[in-house]
Amino acid sequence: MRAQDHTKLQKAIEEITEIADGFGLDFYPMHYEVCPDDIIYTFGAYGMPTRFSHWSFGKQYYKMKLQYDLGLSKIYELVINSNPCYAFLLNSNTLIQNKLIVAHVLAHCDFFKNNARFQNTKRDMVESMAATAERIASYEKKYGKEEVESFLDAVLAIQEHIDPSLVRPKLSWQSDQQEEGSPKKRRTPYDDLWRIGESPDAPEFKKTRKIPPQPEKDLLLFIEQFSRELEDWQCDILTMMREEMLYFWPQLETKIMNEGWASYWHARIIRELDLTSDEVIDFAKLNASVVQPSKTQLNPYYLGLKIFEDIEERYDNPTEEMIRHGIKPGSGREKMFEVREVESDQSFIRNYLTKELVRREDLYLFQKQGQKYKITDKDHEAVRDQLVTMRVNGGFPYITVEDGDYMKSGELYLKHHFEDVELDLKYLEKTLPYIYQLWGRPVHMETRVEDRDVAFSYSGKKVQKKYL
Repeated sequence: MRAQDHTKLQKAIEEITEIADGFGLDFYPMHYEVCPDDIIYTFGAYGMPTRFSHWSFGKQYYKMKLQYDLGLSKIYELVINSNPCYAFLLNSNTLIQNKLIVAHVLAHCDFFKNNARFQNTKRDMVESMAATAERIASYEKKYGKEEVESFLDAVLAIQEHIDPSLVRPKLSWQSDQQEEGSPKKRRTPYDDLWRIGESPDAPEFKKTRKIPPQPEKDLLLFIEQFSRELEDWQCDILTMMREEMLYFWPQLETKIMNEGWASYWHARIIRELDLTSDEVIDFAKLNASVVQPSKTQLNPYYLGLKIFEDIEERYDNPTEEMIRHGIKPGSGREKMFEVREVESDQSFIRNYLTKELVRREDLYLFQKQGQKYKITDKDHEAVRDQLVTMRVNGGFPYITVEDGDYMKSGELYLKHHFEDVELDLKYLEKTLPYIYQLWGRPVHMETRVEDRDVAFSYSGKKVQKKYL
């Protein structure tokens, strides 16, 4: 970037930051970096500028970079949820593009700082991921790159299956279990020496109850705690990988809200700037491309924006019934900030996607029948409920550990909680061997296929299916 352009951008950043602050946005200190396309797409593929190396990230990089080179898609910016907050701008952006992006990332940072789902986020994750990358590199030197990469393959295959609950402690049932005298995980072959001279009726020797005593959602943590196969370095990597997924999880749970919030504010902030005629036209084109609806898929920028705008309109001009419930006219912005603070995508859609908004935006459910897509339902409750279902568990299958000692032989029994969407069976058959690798014993997965309960099992050779 030329020095003159850099000066203009810096001046624009200062002006936009002042306007955002005046609107009441509350964000961390911002650091902006202007980067070439290969750096932007590297960060986009890895998710962070300091993450560990893995072949899957390289594969994602070449896919994204090829789409950029062919003009099929473009990443204008990346923003990192941290304190201070880092924003990376593409060096080929025009000045008006960067003005929009700066306003957009300031709103993202406000959301990161204030939304309840991000309250447990590690704000120093950039440094933490750098330390993780160094430790994984040291394990590659010690145990071999292929050995470590094979283990990373297995963990990445199930990395989304954690429990990101804000209030529930890690494996909360463990503390109750220890109080009842069930055995702790055996860490060394000599643990029993510490119990020489104790009565065999001591708590350590009491009959162990079912592990887990209740369905456990955090598959990664359960494997880390109870797998008999993992070595210490593998447990260390598993712990670090789980921490990284806990960092990314709030972004999965608030994608629609976050992008809608940023889209709402970048438009309001840019309107306050003294733009040239050419900049106004360029802004209108870029903004339209960001928030335009799609006929065949959900645009989170558009849906989130429309819901926030609808909240503002309804609370600025409340009905008589709303007034009787204490809603004051002109309270739209106040309500928007409240929603931004306490909701996630599921509650956001369930509580604020109204019947009128569904009809106004012509939202509908559709299916591909033959070679064509056909509308199957326009009822606002059906549309709302389907969107909520799509956001359950961040959009990933909801799977729990049912038994860590299935058949009394240390086998792992998992259950997919069916939500009207079947598992991808090809993906399932490729994933079970990875879970087997981590657990070290046969693995079973219960699910529903074509309205029948089915259990898929893997014991080291091939996946087998049994109807229940």
